[in-house]
Amino acid sequence: MAISGAYFHVALAGPGAVLAGGFTSVSGLDMEVDYEVYTEGGSNYPRFFFKNSKPQRLILEQGVVTTVDSVSLLMAMVNQGMSIPLAGTIVLMDSFGSPKRAWGVVGAHLVKYVGPQLNSNQASMAVSRIELIHNGCC
Repeated sequence: MAISGAYFHVALAGPGAVLAGGFTSVSGLDMEVDYEVYTEGGSNYPRFFFKNSKPQRLILEQGVVTTVDSVSLLMAMVNQGMSIPLAGTIVLMDSFGSPKRAWGVVGAHLVKYVGPQLNSNQASMAVSRIELIHNGCC
């Protein structure tokens, strides 16, 4: 079911940095885990042991960042070899601004920023794409 006028409100924060805004598209709210299969002698039922989780890529597209210059701050830190883990929520909002569904994100690190295509004949969004690698969502 499509919700006309819906958008995603994103609020991620870390020590000294905040990334907040509204986006029309969010993907990568996945989580993948590796398990090791172990079967004891004489048992017909294998046991599964948690091995590790695989980082996923969170993609925020076509939006407006509402925090003051937060993307520039995060990119400057990455350029200096530092990365701040961000955690927060992604909330699906309907056209009236009421929340419909929420996801929590932990351990997110900025990987890629794509600014708008500058064209004086077209209105463009403030952010075309932001990619973050994360350790899972709930």
